[in-house]
Amino acid sequence: MSPITLHANPFAYRFALAHTALVIIDMQRDFIEPGGFGETLGNNVSLLEAIVPACQAVLAAWRAAGGLVLHTRESHRPDLSDCPPAKRLRGNPQLRIGDAGPMGRILVAGEPGNQIIPALAPVAGEIVVDKPGKGMFYATGLHETLQARGITHLVFMGVTTEVCVQTSMREANDRGYDSLLLEDCTESYFPHFKAAALEMLRAQGAIVGWTAPSAALLSALADAGVAA
Repeated sequence: MSPITLHANPFAYRFALAHTALVIIDMQRDFIEPGGFGETLGNNVSLLEAIVPACQAVLAAWRAAGGLVLHTRESHRPDLSDCPPAKRLRGNPQLRIGDAGPMGRILVAGEPGNQIIPALAPVAGEIVVDKPGKGMFYATGLHETLQARGITHLVFMGVTTEVCVQTSMREANDRGYDSLLLEDCTESYFPHFKAAALEMLRAQGAIVGWTAPSAALLSALADAGVAA
């Protein structure tokens, strides 16, 4: 199959579907849903909820095309042995990683709030990575997994733009992947942080990666005849 090209910023992004993974960063209940950890910290989770339909549309098209899908969850072992004090002792001192929150222990593997929202839940055959850090490559072995599958390009969605999404894209850039971030499929609790992150990622000729609206990807997949 010929490479697929889509209009992106700062210039066209080209990828081969067989060598590209759709990456969905941390679309977890505790970050997205009302009553979860994110809202408990005083954030407006409706900003993050608003991207779910666009993410669903991309995910459905990518699955229809037969592309590889990768989901991440920010999570830690129940004993918190993989959560150093430099990470745990931050934020709201009344509600920290490992503490009991409204949807179970905060950012602990297996807890209800740590699960991916039902609208974007993984299906059989998709990769699910529990990551103890902001970036998806740290302490996960993911790079080796992607290399074994011949993956060279990554298309990103998820939250939050300036933290786990940007960190993962920067890690990917250091490992040689060409990455695209779908602008309407990512969000922050702080819209100006998202805007700044998008500018940083695509600055200086895609120094970290490309950005584009999801409509550009959906159109490119349809034009290539690989998605309904």
